[in-house]
Amino acid sequence: MSVQPSTIIIPVESQVRELDAKILLACAAAERGFPVIIGSRAFIHFQVDSLPRGVYLAKSMRTLSIRMFSILRDLGHEIVGWDEEGLVRWPDDEYYRWRLSPVTLKKLSHLLTWGEDDARVLRNYPGYPGTPIHLTGNPRIDLLRPELRAFYQQKADLLREKYGDFILINTNFSKVNHFFPRLSELKKPALALEAGGEETFDAGKGRLKQVLFEYFQEMLPTLCRLMPGHTIVVRPHPAENHGPWLDIAKQYTTLKIFNEDSVTPWLMAAKVLIANGCTTMIEAAVLGTPTVAYQPVIGGKYDDDLPNEVSHRAFSLEELGVLVKEIMAGEKGPLEETERRRILAPHITALDGRLSCDRMVDVLVEAGYRHNLPPAVPLGSYVRGWLHNRVRTASKKINMRRPGHRNNFAYHQHRFPGVTADEIQTRIKRLGALIGRFEHLRVERLSEYIFRIDQSG
Repeated sequence: MSVQPSTIIIPVESQVRELDAKILLACAAAERGFPVIIGSRAFIHFQVDSLPRGVYLAKSMRTLSIRMFSILRDLGHEIVGWDEEGLVRWPDDEYYRWRLSPVTLKKLSHLLTWGEDDARVLRNYPGYPGTPIHLTGNPRIDLLRPELRAFYQQKADLLREKYGDFILINTNFSKVNHFFPRLSELKKPALALEAGGEETFDAGKGRLKQVLFEYFQEMLPTLCRLMPGHTIVVRPHPAENHGPWLDIAKQYTTLKIFNEDSVTPWLMAAKVLIANGCTTMIEAAVLGTPTVAYQPVIGGKYDDDLPNEVSHRAFSLEELGVLVKEIMAGEKGPLEETERRRILAPHITALDGRLSCDRMVDVLVEAGYRHNLPPAVPLGSYVRGWLHNRVRTASKKINMRRPGHRNNFAYHQHRFPGVTADEIQTRIKRLGALIGRFEHLRVERLSEYIFRIDQSG
């Protein structure tokens, strides 16, 4: 009896944040006999009714995914899910409301988690249907580990050569400063609160985000004056509007605004990172880059505590200036590694030992997907899924032409700019060279935004 492995389908929403890690995951899967399809999430969804029956790796389980998950299951695909945003979370009840749905969870065959704390939250969710949960970690952390971070070393060296001892500032204000303003999800609740509205969590969180957004804008000119001999680089969140930051940068020659490529080489090259409640602060902590949590206001339950806990803290511009000067002078480094590890251990699996990407593939192998396709669905179910996806695709493509819509093509290009098969192949070779793997993998371009990775020959 011939073996027919399931195709692993890996969607990517934000290229600068996810692509390298998901290429690593794709390589780990292809190396063990799985054909892999990877590319833009939007365009994979457009073509999912023509893809081989397989396993779709979902990066979120929100209510917004109900329709797509139903289509996937009707077409015969199984779904294995994790939450890309599950590391830095809101309080449990609010996280459940924003990020989980009992309907989507029922459609999952397996759940993968960043760590034990992530798993705890899923197990305690009132709508949790008993889906098997696996502590795997996330391949984004794999790329920060000593054995793989050299993947970014050349870029980091070039950045250091170009900008010297630079200061990196990461922002995460897309919910009040979105690429398309009407998609700023917390802006309206914050404004309603200012007008005397109800103190809901969204309103309070939106108000904190808006105040911090304003403080960070005010901080930049002061920092430029305090550190005149150093370049200051601002990397806005991938979904943010760069306009406010660019307006400030016009006034200061040492202030630069970038969002290209992965943040990792920037974190490796920077002398210090300044942020607030941002996942990149955790990534910096894994790398050992000194980090300052700028907290000019304390938000209580609205604060994202974990990133701030692995950082030095500055509660005023004066404190920020002192800390940055000490770090730039080499008088202060990151928090002690043992302390960082103690804080991160409950939240991140695979800080060492077996790579997260391999742990994820272990789950797929143990579930039987390497030797079997998911069960075929009845013809009526398949036809229903095919028709629903054609209708959905037509609607989404119309929306791509609508200015300001979340599916607008300009926004897609902002999150997933073009990449070639040769570029992906080059990344695979560089990853493989670091760990002695992936020698016989090939990349085939299926369409402009979708690629196939499998074993050659």
